[in-house]
Amino acid sequence: MDRREDDQEAAAPNPKLFVGGLAWEATDEDLNAAFAPFGELVSANVVRYSDTGRSKGFAFVEYKTVEESTKAKDEMNGKEIAGRTISIDFARPRVERSDR
Repeated sequence: MDRREDDQEAAAPNPKLFVGGLAWEATDEDLNAAFAPFGELVSANVVRYSDTGRSKGFAFVEYKTVEESTKAKDEMNGKEIAGRTISIDFARPRVERSDR
């Protein structure tokens, strides 16, 4: 399987969304407020550096169903949260990395 096939498979609709372009100030509560209207949230978490607690500028939002995540993706892509325009895609499966 080549890289393009991996990317196509990874972008398949699923209940978990990747949210990029977040403002440093964006919180989990901001995500919950913005994404709750589209369905039942399982989680909404800003990804942070473990040593400083500062946002990495992206987050993951997970819904109960693919239909809910698809609706949220369609409606929220290109919208603003905390003053920054966000981009949304379906989350790719996590790839385990070896220790460096």
